[in-house]
Amino acid sequence: MNKKMAAMMVMGGIMGTSASAMAAANPFSDVPADHWAYDAVVKLAADGVIEGYGDGAFKGNRNITRYEMAQMVAKAMAKNTAGADKAIVDKLAAEFAEELNNLGVRVSNLERNADMLKWTGELRYIFQRTNNEGAADKSHNRAELRLFPTAEVNDHWHVKARITARNDMKNDTTTNATLTYIYAEGAYKNFTVAAGKMPLSSTNDEGLVVDDFFSGVQLTFGRKLQTVLEYGRWNLGNSTVSKNNAADYQGIQFNYNSGKVFAGAGYRHLSSDSFKGITGVSANEDNFNIWSAGVNYRFDKNFSLAGAYAQNSSADDYAKAGNICLNYKGINRKNPGTWGAYAAYRYIGRNASLASTYNTISFGGHNRKGWEIGASYVPFKNVTTDIAYFHGKQLLDGKDSNTLFARARFMF
Repeated sequence: MNKKMAAMMVMGGIMGTSASAMAAANPFSDVPADHWAYDAVVKLAADGVIEGYGDGAFKGNRNITRYEMAQMVAKAMAKNTAGADKAIVDKLAAEFAEELNNLGVRVSNLERNADMLKWTGELRYIFQRTNNEGAADKSHNRAELRLFPTAEVNDHWHVKARITARNDMKNDTTTNATLTYIYAEGAYKNFTVAAGKMPLSSTNDEGLVVDDFFSGVQLTFGRKLQTVLEYGRWNLGNSTVSKNNAADYQGIQFNYNSGKVFAGAGYRHLSSDSFKGITGVSANEDNFNIWSAGVNYRFDKNFSLAGAYAQNSSADDYAKAGNICLNYKGINRKNPGTWGAYAAYRYIGRNASLASTYNTISFGGHNRKGWEIGASYVPFKNVTTDIAYFHGKQLLDGKDSNTLFARARFMF
């Protein structure tokens, strides 16, 4: 039997996976016809692990996407197979783990039966050069190793961590490996709780305000309509304040994601003596109150338009930040040849955008406005490349400023 036809025969059996999963966007590229997963699915179909339509017929002769293949794997996982078939299911679950997570299917059974502790990692090479009019060029050339251990505690709880080590390739110096974050996370049907040092990201504005880590507690409620509550302490060393001490932090954000439209709003309160007297802040102001909102609209599978705005109501100057970005296509690190590009205009006031996710800004400096273009490409499976160029003005004096950023990532 033709492999593609056989795979399509079994697809109908998984159509009832979940209504919300079927409504999600389908960003995954087609699985090649010679992919080993086809053989695996045909074997499971022959063994009756995955069933076709009731009449035994197949519906059409079209390519199967990774999204659809993941649904087949979810159906097979639900049957709790044993022996050789179970080994096939486990291998498929590992291959399509990201897609399964997107469908809301947990792979804890696979993790528990394979290994209680799993390691993934990433090697990065980064080059950056910034030129500010009237000042000497600043360059940055480093290699960075990131290791991500994940330990399963039980069906709901996992411990997650990141270990980071860097090499300054310009000066041939290496840092010791450090524990960037470590936290426990419990995932339940309608909410998730996390405690420890964990990622701090303003997802409501796509990282305009902050993309770093904080120590505390995070509660997340809902799926399509999501509420995120955060409480703890944030070290300001990686922020625009650049002082190595912690601020008290409380935050709330609301996110809505329909697949085609993502929108969100958030509020973050920070308290620290480090705020007093910094550029644009009065000498007696020790609180930051930052409001932000963002929206991302996907026109079709190729184009999307995103916009975000943030304002610090406690600052006198450099208290606003904004971003608008047009995206074209996008990469899938498991699919060589995929690529994406974008064009953006950014206005980054340092007292509203404290640690943004934008590479040219985080490496080149805040308090700037201007245009940026960038592109990403996947030359080999699990290898990605990025390049971006920012050109604009410094908010302080209106002088020219530009930053070139390039990165290669090897993920394992």
